[in-house]
Amino acid sequence: MAEEQKAKAKAEQAKGKAKETIGRAVGNERLTTEGRAEQSKGDARQAKEKTKDVFKH
Repeated sequence: MAEEQKAKAKAEQAKGKAKETIGRAVGNERLTTEGRAEQSKGDARQAKEKTKDVFKH
């Protein structure tokens, strides 16, 4: 289960980065903001999983 969550976090980060980049390229501030938010969500999920790993071992 942990590996699935880590993969989900990486996917959210990548999707967010893509949205942010596209938003900047076309001048769409909403898309840029959404991309940043998705990256943050992915970062938070990844941090949670890393914390769980620390306490597991």
